[in-house]
Amino acid sequence: MRIQYEGLALPVSSHLAEAISTLLASYQQSNENTAILNFRDPSYSADKGGYHPVEIRLEKWGSQWKLCYITDFRFVGAGLDSELVKDLDFDFQAGTFQDTTGYYPIETALMIYPIWEENFLTYWQQMSVYEVELS
Repeated sequence: MRIQYEGLALPVSSHLAEAISTLLASYQQSNENTAILNFRDPSYSADKGGYHPVEIRLEKWGSQWKLCYITDFRFVGAGLDSELVKDLDFDFQAGTFQDTTGYYPIETALMIYPIWEENFLTYWQQMSVYEVELS
């Protein structure tokens, strides 16, 4: 199973593509054309903090998968008034990047994306903080 990561507006690494491919292979249903991977830190809360939830959507095009978006969420507010919102959104299909200040062309994220990706891979693969669900 191949994740197409070359030629994207952001420098998605082969390491991330291979890790997602391995994960997809373990869940793969032959008739599925879309996949949404949800990475959750079970202890993450508005009051205690933790590792931000991440959602990755892919679509199958022929024999390979293409990244649609990667979204990092966070809680805003405290207690009962807290709300889970997008913190960073890398939308490869729309060509946009969103952070807490607004929407921008995806190329705006050229400097922040590699930092985000390295942190995410560390939390997921080395620290094992996430439970992963595929839908």
